[in-house]
Amino acid sequence: MTGAAIPTLAWPPDEDRVEEIFERLSRVMPEPKTELNFSNPYTLVVAVALSAQATDVSVNKATDRLFAAADTPAKMLALGEEGLVPYIASIGLYRGKAKNVIALSRIVMEQHGGEVPLTREALQALPGVGRKTASVVLNELGIEAAIAVDTHVFRVSHRLGLANAGTPDKVEAQLFRVVPEAFLPKAHHWLILHGRYTCTARKPNCLGCIISDLCPSRAGLVAMGEAR
Repeated sequence: MTGAAIPTLAWPPDEDRVEEIFERLSRVMPEPKTELNFSNPYTLVVAVALSAQATDVSVNKATDRLFAAADTPAKMLALGEEGLVPYIASIGLYRGKAKNVIALSRIVMEQHGGEVPLTREALQALPGVGRKTASVVLNELGIEAAIAVDTHVFRVSHRLGLANAGTPDKVEAQLFRVVPEAFLPKAHHWLILHGRYTCTARKPNCLGCIISDLCPSRAGLVAMGEAR
C-alpha cells in the first residue's frame, strides 16, 4: 500500500499550501474523470468492481466486449456466471469477480427493480462492492464528494503531507479534514491521476511536477535517487 519513499510528516498541513496544491491541479485537470469505460450506473458499478487489483486498461479491454453483450443486470443474469467468465478471464481474480457480478445483478433486479441503488448503504450491501468501490461510484456520478483511497491516493497523500495515517480509511478521514470544500468533489480524481502519471511509486517525475515546489518529500526523493 505504501509504495516507495513515503515520509512521516507533521500533520495537519499548512492550509495555504493545501489550497495552492489543489488550485494548480484544478488548472491542469479541470474536468478529471475515471478512466474506466461505462455507459450507465450499472456498468460503472461492474467496471469498478472488476478493477480491484487490476489496471483500468485491462478492465476496459474486457468490458468493451462484455458491455456490448450485457450492459444491464437483466442481460448479465441471462449471460450467467459461466457465460461471463470468458469475457473477464484476462482480469485478475476473475472467478470470484464473476460470482459477485452475477450475485449483485440478481440483487439489483430482485430488490431494486433493475436500477442500481445510489446510496452508500445500499451499494455497500451488494456483493463485491466495498467502501472504496461505493465511493468511486458515488463520486463519479456526482452524488457524494467521496474520496476513495487506493494505492495512488495513499502514496500521493503521504508524500504531499496531506495525510500521515497508516490505513486507507484513516487517510480518507484526514483528507476530508484538510482538502478545501470547493475541491472535494474532484479531489479523488486529481490525486489518483497525479499518482498514476506523475507521482509514481518508483521514479516519480518531480522535474515535470506542477506542485513539486509545494511537496515536502521532493528533496528526500531526489537525495535518495528515487525521483527524476
